[in-house]
This record gives sequence, structure tokens and C-alpha cells, in this order.
Amino acid sequence: MTTNTTTDLTKSPSAGTSPLIPLPPALARATTVLGSAVALAGTFLAWTWTEEFPGNLTVTGYPGGLQILTLIGSALTLLFALSGYGIRGLGWLTPGGTNSPVLLLALGVLGTTGYAMGAISDELGGLVNLEPGAWVSGIGALIATIGALGLPYDQPYDAADPTPDLWGKIRKFGGKARHALSAPEPGRAKELPAWAEILIIAAGFGAGLYVFAYGIGTEYSELFIGFLIIAGFGFTAVNRAGLLKRLSALTAKHRNVTLAAAFAAAICFPFTQSNDQFALIGANILIFATVALGLNVVVGLAGLLDLGYVAFLGVGAYAAALVSGSPQSTIGVHFPFWAAVLTGAAASLIFGVVIGAPTLRLRGDYLAIVTLGFGEIFRITMNNLNGNSGPDVTNGSNGIPNIPDLEIFGFNLGVPHDVLGTELTRSGNYYLLMLLFTAIVVMVFRRSAESRIGRAWVAIREDETAATAMGINGFRLKLLAFALGASLAGLAGTVQSHVSYSVTPEQYQFAGSVPPNSAFLLAAVILGGMGTISGPLIGAALLYLIPAKLQFMAEYQLLLFGFALMLLMRFRPEGLVADRRKQLEFHETGQLDVPEGTALPDGATGVAKAGA
Repeated sequence: MTTNTTTDLTKSPSAGTSPLIPLPPALARATTVLGSAVALAGTFLAWTWTEEFPGNLTVTGYPGGLQILTLIGSALTLLFALSGYGIRGLGWLTPGGTNSPVLLLALGVLGTTGYAMGAISDELGGLVNLEPGAWVSGIGALIATIGALGLPYDQPYDAADPTPDLWGKIRKFGGKARHALSAPEPGRAKELPAWAEILIIAAGFGAGLYVFAYGIGTEYSELFIGFLIIAGFGFTAVNRAGLLKRLSALTAKHRNVTLAAAFAAAICFPFTQSNDQFALIGANILIFATVALGLNVVVGLAGLLDLGYVAFLGVGAYAAALVSGSPQSTIGVHFPFWAAVLTGAAASLIFGVVIGAPTLRLRGDYLAIVTLGFGEIFRITMNNLNGNSGPDVTNGSNGIPNIPDLEIFGFNLGVPHDVLGTELTRSGNYYLLMLLFTAIVVMVFRRSAESRIGRAWVAIREDETAATAMGINGFRLKLLAFALGASLAGLAGTVQSHVSYSVTPEQYQFAGSVPPNSAFLLAAVILGGMGTISGPLIGAALLYLIPAKLQFMAEYQLLLFGFALMLLMRFRPEGLVADRRKQLEFHETGQLDVPEGTALPDGATGVAKAGA
């Protein structure tokens, strides 16, 4: 018999895992259902009497603004709470646990509603400006949270011990104990047909597109903050419920279909936006994400800490700007699109080799310091090539402005075009072009990671000395990773120079208030998950979107950014999207196996296995 000596207070029904509020499970679940229903009903009542607060929360019977977020959160809390009763048709919502997702969603509703009430009181001058609807939703959210705190902790189904103990009987009274992903109940697993699994993947990406489009489309900061609160708790709840693990299993099974569905959903994004500014944010997010994915080759696969990576983006942007036909270009040539792209990528590739050849013999912190110095040298050099401190090549601090729009096979990306009855604006054109480049970079990254070279990079990352002893030429492969990452960054830089109309040295700093910069690029890789494809894309999207939507907090941006990194390193050091290797690396206990029959400190005997 195997005994797990580790204790997870969120899952294991052992000592110290009693609910925070001692309530009978049936009463706790009923209280959660009641509170969620009350909070949902309150969204159909007026929350304030004046339209001065954005979102028009004065209409009865028609929710708007922050009311919609509370409505969605309350509805999800209600559904997840009802799934614990074993209602037919709702069991698929919680394959990994019924109670912890309910608590997380209830906290999200309470946080969103409480923030809305506080924002109304702050902007309008006191609690007197709150109408009954706000109090109804707030009290309902509080009741639902109290009920959720009284629910017992989730316990995975144990196939080796199908007879439930007292804890299992209590959980069964409050709802069926299911954990279909880790230990499915015998006879209950039912494999879906391939077409149904593909439909589930498509629906998942469609829901992700809708949430992403809604976040970008938020028109004022109060709504975006509320969106962040409910989205953060909702994402964690869906993950705890096991839905993301189930979707991940399906995407791994149908990998090609998954990639096609992801890019199909991304293609639909500009056609769902009525504001050209949102499409521009999407285009910049793709530029940032593509560069982060290139950095993931260097950091995530090869394990080389590069703190000056944004310089390669600048090399590609400057190279493309010089041959773009801009009136301020000192070269005075105009290359076609494909030639400009190759010029930017080739220039970054050359710089990657030139910089990497003498520096990649260093390791660890020394390599990081050298690459940081290269990034600063690039910025200062571009600033000094102004005709006074050096040759007149880049116009110094003025940069190269008035870069003309790209024209591909007679298709001018700077002019709106009608596509399938929908007007595609300039930002939408560049978004689709950058999406094509992102697809190319994803394909290159995926093929590289799965090749012999990719496995050699991982070996160098884990232990370069051991890899060298096994016959791997570490220096050559590290130089190859450095050059490949640099060329991918230069590829994105060619598009960035045309999207922004100009390039200046200040755009390529180590750290700054506006991404992309080296610090934010590295953070995007770490936040999303090193060595993965979707991780840097998600990390880059979050790190670009949040500062863009919360510009009023620009003075505290770096402070909040550092605080968020501390929380990430504490609670999810492997990143939002982590591969199996990183999950094992950051969550192993380090305890040794104890031979069977050995007396343990508490008097028990058996085999204790870490992380079993």
C-alpha cells in the first residue's frame, strides 16, 4: 500500500482540511445557490441614480457595464454549485472537483461587485449614490461566499478504495465525488467520438476569443479592472474544476486541429471589432508575442539568459526602415516587402552571430550582464549615429519617421478594404499580416523544439557539463539558438517599424513604461511558461494589454509589475502554461522513498513517496 506523506490543503481530506466556516454541507451548498441567485437578480435592478458613472447602471431590467460581469460570475457560480447536487447534464462542469471552483467564483463575484460599489461611491461622493440593486447584488455575493466557505474541500475519487469513508459520505451528500482526469471511476469513462472532441476544441477557442475580445473592447478603466477580477478568479475556477485539463488532453490528442482552430479564432478577431484602436492593440500584441516566442528559443529551450534581446528587434526595425523608402532614410532606397523582411531578419541574424560568438562562452550571470550591455550599446549607438557624434545613418534621437505603409502584390495595407462585407482597417490589415508571421514563428519554434537540435538545447539548459560529456557541441548549438532567436525578433521588427510609422532609439530600452522592452519580454516568457508555445503568447498578451488599458496607473506600473511577479513566483513558478517537466521540477517535495515496513515519525508504517 502506498501512502502519500504530502498534504494539499485544497484537495486532501486530512487533518486541518475542515471548512473555514463550520456549516452542514447541505446548508452550505443551499446558501451558495441562494446567494448566487440573489446576486444575479440584483443585476437587473439599478445600481446608481445618475449616468455620470460610466456604463449607465441606472436602467432597471437591462444590465450594463459592471453589472454584466456580476451577472456572468453569478450565473457561473450558480451552475457550478448546482452541479454538486448531481443534476443530470451539469456533471461535466466539474470533472476535477465541485467545491473549490464554487468558492473561487463566489470570491470573484464578491470582488467585482464590491469593487463596483466602491468605485461608484468614490466617483460620485459616498454610499448614498448606491441604488437598491447594488446592495442586493453585494449582499447576495456575500451570502454566496459565506456558503462557499462552508463547503468541504474537494476529494479526488480513489479507485483503489471505492467505499467512501465518513468524509466521502458527507461529500456525496453535498454532491458526487468525481475526479475523472486523475483517477476515473471504473466503468464511468466514456470516450467521445472524434468529431465531438473537435467541436469541444472549437468551442473552447471560440470562448477564449470572446473573452479576449471583450477585454480589449472595454471602453473605460473601471470596467477593465472588474474584468480582470472576474476573469482571474474565473480562470482559476475553471482550472480547478478540471475543464482546462480536459481541454488540454483533447488539444494534445488533436494537435494539428488545435493549431488550426487557434489561428482561425485569431483571424476572426479584427472582424469582431468596431473600433480601429482595438485592432491596433491586437497587432502590437502579436508583435510583442512573436518577439517573446523568439526569446523563448534562447531562454526557454537553450537556457541562455538574454537581457538585451530587444536590441535584435531594433536591428530588424532599423534595417527595414532604412530600406523602406522613407524620405528621412539616409540610404534612400525602397525595397519591396519581401526584400525588406529578409533584410531585417538577415541584419538581426548577423548581429546575433557577431554578438554571440565572443559572449556565449560565458555562463549564467556573466552572460546576462554582457547581453544587457549589448542592449544598451545598441540604443546608445543608434542615438549617436546622427552626423555629429558619428556617421549620419539613423538621424540620432529623431529616428526614422514617415515610414510608408507596406504594399503586397498591389494590396496596400494602409488603406481600408472591404472583406466579406466587413471593412478591414489599416490596423486590421497589419494584424492579419502579423498573424501570418506569428504562424511562421510558431511553426519554426515547434519544429525546432521537436528536432534533435531542440533536444540538445534542452540538454544544455538542464546541465551543460553533462551535455558536453555526451558529445554535444555546446558552443555551436548555443550560437545557433542565439542566431535563430535574433532572426525571429528581426522578422517582427520589420512589421513593427511600418505599424508605428517610425523607429527611435527610445523604443528599445531594457525597461520602460511601454513594451516591448527586454524586461517585459523576459517576463512574458516566464509568466506564460518557458519552453512552451502558447505560454509566451499568453504572457505577452497580458503584459501588453494590462498597461495599455490602465494608463492612469502608469506611475505605479513597475511597482505593481514587481508585486505580480512575486505572487507568480510564490504560487505558480512554472508559469501560466507549463510543460510536464516544469511541473515536476517546481512541485516535487524532495522526500525520499521509505522502504515498506519502516517506522515513520508518527508511528505508521509503509512506503512514503514524494509527489505521488
